[in-house]
Amino acid sequence: MRSGVLRRVLRIRSAQIALVILLGIAVLVVFGSSIAPQDPLHQDVARLLQGPSGAHWLGTDYLGRDVLSRLVAGSRLSVLTAVEAVAAALVVGALPGLASVFFGRWFDFIANRLTDAIMTLPTLVFAIAFTAVLGNRMTPVMLAVGFLISPYFFRVTRAAALQYAQEPYVDAARLFGVSRVRVVGTHVVGKVLPTVLVTAATALAGALLTVSSLTFLGIGVVPPAPTWGGVLSSDLNFLSQLPWAPLAPAALIMLTAGSLNILADALRDTIGTSGPPVVRAGAITDQEVDRVDEHPAA
Repeated sequence: MRSGVLRRVLRIRSAQIALVILLGIAVLVVFGSSIAPQDPLHQDVARLLQGPSGAHWLGTDYLGRDVLSRLVAGSRLSVLTAVEAVAAALVVGALPGLASVFFGRWFDFIANRLTDAIMTLPTLVFAIAFTAVLGNRMTPVMLAVGFLISPYFFRVTRAAALQYAQEPYVDAARLFGVSRVRVVGTHVVGKVLPTVLVTAATALAGALLTVSSLTFLGIGVVPPAPTWGGVLSSDLNFLSQLPWAPLAPAALIMLTAGSLNILADALRDTIGTSGPPVVRAGAITDQEVDRVDEHPAA
């Protein structure tokens, strides 16, 4: 079933283009520091604010640093911090979303009220406050961002789990005395996972934009560490000399975020047209059937 979904996604032309772009970004993330044409921290005072040339394909910044090298080397920090935020949101949001369906009304009520409260917090202000308390480092800031986007994972996961929690095979598993944890792990998680993956792709695009916004403001990163948002910020201060300078970092951010959203849409369309989940004949084990045969009154 998963391979079938992947094949249908790969038939969509926009998804193919998005995957190629994301593969290129992944190469920059993994090998960026090695394939950067020059040292991204090297300052050449004789070449301040230079335009594109054979030596500097995207020109130099106000300190004479090679812009292309800074963008390539900054890919890892820019993308991995967004992944870190989404991973934190997945843990904080998706797991309680599953638990709220199976662990009683009080747990569900408290989890929903906490989620509503978290959604009222402004992302940037909360991240800035975290930076002020824990220091100007990316990890605390991204954990704060992940905490703030976790309600979306909670609501999506809870809604999907509610749909499958009412299926007859789940009721049968409960009747057979299967524990709640096993019911969730065996009969629900695998069917909720595609929906969570779609949400994760969309959330990753939003987290990338948030990371770029924070680094644009100088939050979470200590200069001279290169990031896409930081390069964009430094270029915007010299638009009169280099009006084209912000195009490259802005294009990287837009292409990555746009590709993630396109891939999420393709996954959503494919999953939405692939029909209801198929219940395997072996979803309830033979041992459980034997238990019911021995105790038919159960």
